[in-house]
Amino acid sequence: MKRLVNGLVGWFALLLLMAGCASGQKVKSGDMEVSVDGEMRLLVSTPLADQPLTDEASAFSSITVDGQVPAFTLVRTEKKAVQDAFGKGTCQVFHGEAAVDGGKILEDLMLCTYDRFPSTVIARAVFTNKTGAPVSVEGWTMDRFAVIAGEADPYFWTFQGQSTEARADWLLPIRETFYQKNYMGMNDSDYGGGTPVTCIWRRDAGLAIGHIEPAPRLVSLPVEKKEGENKATVSLEKEYDVPQTLAQGEKLETYTTFFHVFEGDCFTAMRQYAQLLECVGVVMPESEPDAFEPAWCAWGYERLFTIDEIVGTLPKVKELGFKWATLDDGYQIAEGDWDLNKDRFPRGDDDMKYMVDKIHEYGLKADLWWAPLAADPGSRFLVEHPDALILNQEGKPRDITWWDSWYLSPVDQDVLDWTKGLVEKFMQVYGYQGFKLDGQHMNAVPPDYNPAHHPDDPEKDVRELPNFYKLIYDTARSINPHAVVQYCPCGDCFSVYNLPYVNKTVSSDPTSSRQIRQKGYILRALAPKTAYYGDHIELSDGGNDYPTQLGIGAVIGTKFTWPKENPRLRKGGRGYLLTPEREALLKNALEIYYSKDLAHGEYVPGLYDIGFDYPETHVITRNGKMYYAFYTTPDKPVSQIVLRGLTPGKTYSVEDYYRHLQWTEIPASEETVLPIPVADFLLLEVTETI
Repeated sequence: MKRLVNGLVGWFALLLLMAGCASGQKVKSGDMEVSVDGEMRLLVSTPLADQPLTDEASAFSSITVDGQVPAFTLVRTEKKAVQDAFGKGTCQVFHGEAAVDGGKILEDLMLCTYDRFPSTVIARAVFTNKTGAPVSVEGWTMDRFAVIAGEADPYFWTFQGQSTEARADWLLPIRETFYQKNYMGMNDSDYGGGTPVTCIWRRDAGLAIGHIEPAPRLVSLPVEKKEGENKATVSLEKEYDVPQTLAQGEKLETYTTFFHVFEGDCFTAMRQYAQLLECVGVVMPESEPDAFEPAWCAWGYERLFTIDEIVGTLPKVKELGFKWATLDDGYQIAEGDWDLNKDRFPRGDDDMKYMVDKIHEYGLKADLWWAPLAADPGSRFLVEHPDALILNQEGKPRDITWWDSWYLSPVDQDVLDWTKGLVEKFMQVYGYQGFKLDGQHMNAVPPDYNPAHHPDDPEKDVRELPNFYKLIYDTARSINPHAVVQYCPCGDCFSVYNLPYVNKTVSSDPTSSRQIRQKGYILRALAPKTAYYGDHIELSDGGNDYPTQLGIGAVIGTKFTWPKENPRLRKGGRGYLLTPEREALLKNALEIYYSKDLAHGEYVPGLYDIGFDYPETHVITRNGKMYYAFYTTPDKPVSQIVLRGLTPGKTYSVEDYYRHLQWTEIPASEETVLPIPVADFLLLEVTETI
């Protein structure tokens, strides 16, 4: 869609026409200096590095018109102090012209810096058609940079924000040829959305780019490194599904974007990105204390559970110190028919209320699994509301293959009314105190061409999806001010726009312990006061990697069965019986979780690089103590570790708080080396002695 110039912060209304030199311009912010040349290319340098961070290979911004990408020449500049949603700052406007078909396309590129956000530039471009006739616009690009590799370590680490069925790591190295599109729309039938940021860093410094719109946008943030080159290109691109006609004299405005220089890994960049989002109304929540309490889930019994199995496990759940019991998938007739399945609840609502009452009798809170926005073909809701579906351009429903379901529209009024009614029923009739919202399909929705909705604006569903979760969150919290809403978009990179309306994030079906740690690292940067659930421990390496959950301050969770194994365990399936050995590990982990309370601790960024440094190291402060977590791989043990961040000359006591081993007091230096071998993990509590 074309976007008229009435932008978020009223850019032009705040700028005075002050003519400037048309070349050799510089924009400075914190540790970043940006040079703008006569062809409107940007070069980024920083005193954090001995060499330039980027080269000038391509224009920072561009527009594709009638299949061509015109080259702009800088003709004049303007500068003015501003005060807007991002605070106090300075905006510079670079006016360019490009010859097209005997006429011109004009570009006004705005680069703004703010006192509150050092080493950051907020950018937007406006293109004006002065060709004398309408032109066809296929798309535009912003924040295009070629980041140069470092000399000591000639490769990069990156944060990649897309979501696909590959369920890949969010943090990846770039060593040789590499390409990832990072499209923020649907990449597979069930998978889409994500975090519209790309961070790419060397050992000395890095660059982050992204958009800071108040709602999701269908853009890509491609990252590419070609074979034999010592640089990787990044950009933010908008490609229109249908080319947009730009009439003579009409303007097209890009989204608001940013680029930011940082030192170390991406943690501080992601933290600043979240603070930028706050300025446009996307505010991460501070979790309810209940969200930090460990949870047991009945999923060990899977979909064919019985009430007796769940109730029979509750004494052990209570004994171990868990505070939540979750009823998972299988209670419903179908997605789209959330009435109770008579095979498991023969007395209907009375059986459900009985089970929830038993959970409460054991002093536990109850939360309910739910897959909103999905409805099975032939389900009761779709029979009654056939126009509630998202349709593609051919008029067909969009598949959610994992559930054998179809996508519901998050803006359809029948869907909204039904969803609100379900929240009220689950909480007021059954007595649940929270929800586990589940499914990779929740993270994003495709454009909607259903004529019953808004066929003139197919991306409306995409932009307004967060409001669907706001409805669930607000309704639940109006019924119970302490309600906990967990958001589990299985395997997706979280849509940052949905996060304000949940108060418990989760590692979301991790494929490894490293993913649990990586996801926790990013989510603690984006939402530092939101509880992060490590998911069922059975999903970690070996099914018992409590050191991963404890070391990053993740909430402990499990799906054990007790006193017997699930009698319907699939042949060759992995059992979840709580054996004495497993119980001993769990008791130790829960005692540490409660006593150290690292879930409420504060991450300490900058001491170690999550990509370049080995062993992988995480540091949390809590109650005046430093907690270090070191992780190695089986094939690469280390013979010593380094403690950074201690005060030189001070003395500290050191304890392995997982294995309960105490070392003698140690004097600290700039990098305190301890000859402690690590072949898997090491969790240390470091306390300054008096």
